[in-house]
Amino acid sequence: MNQILLQLKDEITTFEFENYINQITYNEKYSREDRIVLNAPNVLIASWVKTKYADKIAHLFEINNGLKPEIIVEVANSNKKKENKSNVRNKQNRTTNLNPSFTFDSFVVGNSNTFAVNVAKAVAQNQSIKYNPLVIYGNTGLGKTHLLNAIGNANILVGKNVIYTTSEQFLNDFLLHIRNNTMERFREKYRACDYLLIDDIQFLSGKEQIQEEFFHTFNELKENNKQIVLTSDRPPKDMKGLEERLKTRFTSGLLADIQPPELETKINIIRAKCELDRIHLDDTIIHFIAANINDNIREIEGVLVKLSFSMNVTNIQEISLDFIKDVLKEYIKESKENVSMDKIIDTVAKYYNLKPSDIKSKNRSKNIVIARKIVIYLARTLTPNSMPYLANFFGMKDHSTVSKAMKSIQDEINNNANFKTIIEEIKNKIK
Repeated sequence: MNQILLQLKDEITTFEFENYINQITYNEKYSREDRIVLNAPNVLIASWVKTKYADKIAHLFEINNGLKPEIIVEVANSNKKKENKSNVRNKQNRTTNLNPSFTFDSFVVGNSNTFAVNVAKAVAQNQSIKYNPLVIYGNTGLGKTHLLNAIGNANILVGKNVIYTTSEQFLNDFLLHIRNNTMERFREKYRACDYLLIDDIQFLSGKEQIQEEFFHTFNELKENNKQIVLTSDRPPKDMKGLEERLKTRFTSGLLADIQPPELETKINIIRAKCELDRIHLDDTIIHFIAANINDNIREIEGVLVKLSFSMNVTNIQEISLDFIKDVLKEYIKESKENVSMDKIIDTVAKYYNLKPSDIKSKNRSKNIVIARKIVIYLARTLTPNSMPYLANFFGMKDHSTVSKAMKSIQDEINNNANFKTIIEEIKNKIK
């Protein structure tokens, strides 16, 4: 195992190795040739290692030993605590590669994902009743894999036969059985389950042979009232290289998209993960993190892992905003490019669900006036445009009107923490 980790060290940054890989240990008792169990000190590091490095570790094992094992990353000592009642569930989790920490209870619900969560729960409770297949789609890092695992974990508890796999693992399994002339075993495995859960199905695009096999597997499962749940980074109609007959079948059930989390949801995600990993942050710090990092939930997890590590190393008792800024400087991307007025107007308009033309107009509706003032404030903050230029741009009487708009927004920022966070988030989206 040490040799594998040393090889991995050459493929990743020193920071990643020291902060994540060095935190895990090899569990010899529960490992075997086709399954490697690694222990992490907490759920965040376990999730991060599993997401970012499990495939690399498995690949290195394959290079060295000729066999690609399943990589299990668990929180240290979790096995001893679950030996009794949950023993069957743990074995099934390892067999199906499910992450036991990804449940509906641990998923943070917000406006951006409510529909997908409700449908996922319905599918978890009622196999193949209404929504079959269910396709959950959205950008990377928004929680699709979490929901897929939550469906699987809910059904493992009630004794259902669940198979969770990525499209890459599905393809590799298919090729292995072809080479070994054991395709009947492959079909028995994937067509005998109650729930077939496949992550990142878009990667089957352009691969005709596996699409042919999956087409027949899909039909077999559907005919036998077995549930199929797929995730993708885009809706089926946009999957180039996917056969039309598969697109038709994917859209015959229900499509549920997940949007990037809005600010409030990001704040709740950070709070939930801080509670899970026992990190105490006050609201000012949480709001700053939410406003200054991207919408990718995996990146949020990475930020908190780094923050936790930095706190442990420095033994710091009270976290200041300056400390957070220093720890997160690589995540807070300060763009050096010129920011255009159009970019600012488009971003503010989208945030407030307005048309860009509304902001440029003479309309005096309250929400449009606020949006216009924010644009003026950000234009003075992020661009070299002068107050006379902005007055002329918006058809105002003179630069004193711009000055008043600036003061109005600055006063609101000083007196309203939520408004300050909104401005920071909009600024981050612009940059």
